[in-house]
Amino acid sequence: MFLEGATFLRILVPDSKAIATIAEAVLPQIYMSHLPSILVSAAIAFLSSMTVRAEPVRLYIANDDHTDYMWTADAETYAGVFTDMLDYYLALADSTDANAAPYQSRFNCDGSYWLWTYERRKSAAEFQRLILRMKDGHISAPMTALVSCYGGMPAEAVLRGMSYAGQLERRHGLRFSIACSMENQTQPLGLASLWAGAGARYSWKGICGCASKLPKAVFAERPHEIYWYAGKDGQRVLMKWYSLAHRVGTYLEAGWTINTLKPTERGGTYEAIDFLDSDPGFLRRYRDSATSEPYRVRGAFGFGGDALAQKTGVPGDPGVPKEPGLNSNIPGWPQTEHFHEVARKESTAARQVIVSNEHDFFEDFERAHGATLPTESVTFGNEWDLYSASMSETSARVKRSVEKLRAAELLAALVSLKRPAFLRGREKERDQAFMDLGLYWEHDWTADGPVSRERRAAWQELLASEIEYYVNSLHADGATRLGGLIQKPDEKVPRFFVLNPLGWTRTEAADFAWQGAKDIHVRDVTSGQDVPHQFVILDGATFLRILASDVPPAGYKCFEILSGKGSAASDAAASVSGDDHATLENSRVKLVVEPDGAIVNLLDKSQPSADFAATIDGLKLNDFAANDASGGEIVVENSGPVSVTLKSVSSAGRQHTTRITLFRDSDRVEVRNEITENFRDVRHWAFSFNLAAPDVHTEEVGAVIRVKTKANGGDYADTHARYDYATLNHFADITDGANARGITLSSPDLAFVRLGHSEPLALDTTTPQLSVLAGGQVDGSWLGIHAQNGATHFLQRFALRPHGAYEQTAAMKFALEHQNPFVTGAVIGKADAPYPAAGFSLLQIDDPNALLWALKPHDDGIEHGLVARVWNQASKPAAVRFTTATPLQTAQRLTHIETPLEPLPLRAGALEITLGAQRMETVGLKPAGR
Repeated sequence: MFLEGATFLRILVPDSKAIATIAEAVLPQIYMSHLPSILVSAAIAFLSSMTVRAEPVRLYIANDDHTDYMWTADAETYAGVFTDMLDYYLALADSTDANAAPYQSRFNCDGSYWLWTYERRKSAAEFQRLILRMKDGHISAPMTALVSCYGGMPAEAVLRGMSYAGQLERRHGLRFSIACSMENQTQPLGLASLWAGAGARYSWKGICGCASKLPKAVFAERPHEIYWYAGKDGQRVLMKWYSLAHRVGTYLEAGWTINTLKPTERGGTYEAIDFLDSDPGFLRRYRDSATSEPYRVRGAFGFGGDALAQKTGVPGDPGVPKEPGLNSNIPGWPQTEHFHEVARKESTAARQVIVSNEHDFFEDFERAHGATLPTESVTFGNEWDLYSASMSETSARVKRSVEKLRAAELLAALVSLKRPAFLRGREKERDQAFMDLGLYWEHDWTADGPVSRERRAAWQELLASEIEYYVNSLHADGATRLGGLIQKPDEKVPRFFVLNPLGWTRTEAADFAWQGAKDIHVRDVTSGQDVPHQFVILDGATFLRILASDVPPAGYKCFEILSGKGSAASDAAASVSGDDHATLENSRVKLVVEPDGAIVNLLDKSQPSADFAATIDGLKLNDFAANDASGGEIVVENSGPVSVTLKSVSSAGRQHTTRITLFRDSDRVEVRNEITENFRDVRHWAFSFNLAAPDVHTEEVGAVIRVKTKANGGDYADTHARYDYATLNHFADITDGANARGITLSSPDLAFVRLGHSEPLALDTTTPQLSVLAGGQVDGSWLGIHAQNGATHFLQRFALRPHGAYEQTAAMKFALEHQNPFVTGAVIGKADAPYPAAGFSLLQIDDPNALLWALKPHDDGIEHGLVARVWNQASKPAAVRFTTATPLQTAQRLTHIETPLEPLPLRAGALEITLGAQRMETVGLKPAGR
């Protein structure tokens, strides 16, 4: 090894370790590669002939700046800091190049957004210099955009937020191996699957231990300091999540800030090294269960804290203290120029200190200890994640946009296959929208720092608007352009298409904007049969609503509008009776509604002996205020052969309007709530059920979880978890385990649900009530945005479906159908347009449990083909066949951020693969002609 500029071969004696272990562990790759090959050979030969003492402990120390984005400073300030800091550490890497590898400068960004910013503020040559330093290991970054609270994120938002890293991988031959979340005390289960599927192998987490409802004592004793973090599909990442170490400042991994030492004492980096080497509590926990010995590969990450805190004078946070080598010559942030010197000084015969790019620690640890690591597959719930509900409507807009992206991208795929230039010029808006998805849930939703709540809220609004703009414009343009690509044999007869963005055949209502005559009927072009129709007013505009049957997967079906009366059914889809309490009933379900929109009875006609509705703590189904049904009368707003809608306006709880709709021969109960005044308190929509033994499942983030603790057969951690609110992505399902009957609840707008009387430290699994968080500052007025940032309108929709025994696939399909309505558009193509006049399906998947999650043009352009993402909902592997409208030319397995992994064989122009249980997979498909 290299000591003080000279080359030495260090030999350790004696021990019984074999030379194979020595070669891998004593001389790890990071500095083996810097020894001349003749010395390596000599070392191996010599060590082969003798026994040696245990190899030295390897201590990896990582320098970064933990970014408290839009908390410590605003976006423009951080843009300058990111650029200046990267320039500084690039220069420091150059100046230490001659050092031995363990003593060269390395710097770790804590998000790919650093690279995004640098690329946009620097020249191509300067960015290429950064890329080269990433390739040689002196600068690193995770694939995640910045430090986010993931519990409130849709799975697809997690993936799109990492898409910039995928672009860099493909453009520059990089591979990102690390994904990261930080400070927030909790973390969802399925994130491991999403990260691993995107190509991550490793992750680390350091918590704040502040602004928390969890007791500080538990933070100091984690079940495992390092472990395999595994999703329900078996995919995993190596997770370093040390217990909170108050002796080494506020937290060890997310900035090891020293607050208690005198100037004369060893502090900062020195104490972190001492902690890793000798702290009895740490070494007691950080040990191999097979040998009972402490792991010999150890790491301390996160030295930088958020260095801007020192300059801005955040109350109660002294920031990073000065220690030898700290340089503050550039205003705004302190710089460390001492890591390489500390590593050299602190290395001894018993320990090798290595300046780390973080990847090197994980690679070394996995090689040395990965085979005997424990595995954890649990959720820790939500904490800071919940604060996005303090801007409930803005967060709902982002969630809706993520869902609408599915249809927008299918439209873009259909158009691009025939008009390859369609997406050109949209790349900048797309990339900004996807990066915004990586930033929207940034962890400083606490909003209790130097940046005012008003500025933080304005930034959140900006992100939401940019996301909405891209998705809405792509959706609208795609629908218009597709209409021009569908054949229309008779120019005089109006036609419209009904597009199904999901991967299975569906029969549902479809709404087409219509300003023409009312004396019409509608005919299915495929079957030649007339279909039920009616006119409805939605947000002040008139729509023609039809019942569209058998619309093919990932494709469309066409309908024509003819004058005069047709032959389709014209009787009402549901009956209405009663005055004060209205009864709404169709062929499948029957419900009774109070004047405030609460449902007091819900009967499934296939299970007529039981009423699903109950009253718990004065709250019914879709109830906003206990024991309060104040409001006006219930009126029938729309009625026809496709659907019937009841409307009520109430001041119960807060002024709100509720519309409840039943559809022809459907068991879906659709609820549309609109709160029409501002509120400052914490509000819920309660759903109380007559289910004796409630068993609850929700779609969390990349996994469907059972809301029980691990000890009771569920997916929540038994300790270190917060239990009051589960993530509610597409659905929550509550089923009576004793009687095999239950209800699925779909939620397109809101993100969190409380089970029964659950509290932060206690999960209530016996009370059959789901309370969906409508909004508010759940942990007090000092955390989050005050008074919903002044919003006065909140759209909060639900759908209910009674069923028998719980089935995950059925629950997910129901929610996806509710949240992905048919898309309609006028057919305006010529007779020789490229798409057929009756209907078309772009992709079909033959396994009913393998649900199409996304179908889109490749981010690098349609010339690279299509990207299909599929999620197997079954608890066993599924053999799946992908069939496209034209035979496939090629197929390949991709990461979720669209980087190629391996080619896939085709059979008769179709792709056949096996999806693991609960596994989400992404594949690239190139149909003939592409």
